[in-house]
Amino acid sequence: MSSSILSIQAMSFPWQTQDPFLFCAHHRDEYPKGNDKMGLNPTDLTGRNMGSDFTIKDGYRMYHGSMVPGFPYHPHRGFETITINKEGFVDHSDSMGASGRFGAGDVQWMTAGKGVLHSEMFPLIEEEKENPLEIFQVWLNLPKVSKFVDPHFKMLWSDMIPVITEQDEQGHSTTIDVIAGQYKETQAPSPTPNSWAANPENGVSVLTIKMDAQGQWTIPATDKAVNRSIYFYRGASLKIEDQVIQEYHKIDLDPATATTLINGDQEGYILMLQGKPIGEPVAQHGPFVMNTAEEIQEAFAEYRRTQFGGWPWPMQEQVHDREAGRFAIHADGTKENK
Repeated sequence: MSSSILSIQAMSFPWQTQDPFLFCAHHRDEYPKGNDKMGLNPTDLTGRNMGSDFTIKDGYRMYHGSMVPGFPYHPHRGFETITINKEGFVDHSDSMGASGRFGAGDVQWMTAGKGVLHSEMFPLIEEEKENPLEIFQVWLNLPKVSKFVDPHFKMLWSDMIPVITEQDEQGHSTTIDVIAGQYKETQAPSPTPNSWAANPENGVSVLTIKMDAQGQWTIPATDKAVNRSIYFYRGASLKIEDQVIQEYHKIDLDPATATTLINGDQEGYILMLQGKPIGEPVAQHGPFVMNTAEEIQEAFAEYRRTQFGGWPWPMQEQVHDREAGRFAIHADGTKENK
């Protein structure tokens, strides 16, 4: 009998993916108490490569932030970001005048399309206790026909996302958050309208999975045309067939075969990404993903000329009021409060 395992690879930052995905960045940071500006004090920032701080020191990174950790305004074109929040908060602001704050269990799905300038900051809202953060940002490619659609974002709030719990014969539980696509009979919320994931025929699925210690769970077989990867990012070990896999490994699987996972003696945490490949040439340079090098140069030229609409916010690393709560304000003025 052939193995369902196609490959096993140790993961590094950012995680490698298969078409139609471009990569996945996993951020886990143990931020301390915030100051009155929801950031860090200067004494907390000594010894860091400020402006490009991607090395964990004292349990956290500042990324490109100068006081508040995160990613001050930067452009995107030609793909989508799916930002999955497990802990902490993310403040979004963009060149369309849209903004929002989302927290644990929420997901933001943003189609950059023809171009958007946005910031993603991690406000340290708590002043009396620590501010841990855990998010995934998945980059999903767009086909050529959709690379110049209008930018758009959609919130998948935690109460919209189906959470399925299954038990094995020994009573151990596996919990599955269905963020995109379909798991058995359960359908995720709709993504943005121009997404590769919007067409069910493309078989895009994004799941986060938590397994009890010693738990057993089987991923159902699906269309052989999709690419399927699982990312075992926290736990003791994971057994698939006769292979024992340590944490922080990516496993590419044969989607046409049901695959049984047997977890080790700690809770196990997994991200699953799958979808039919777009199958087009990929030209990528930083925040732009097109089909040719010439299109990349055109993207840079247009960004220099237009700034994709400019920056309507007072700060490059814009954060919202501490008491704002979870909300989204869209480019058309529509507001959602949670």
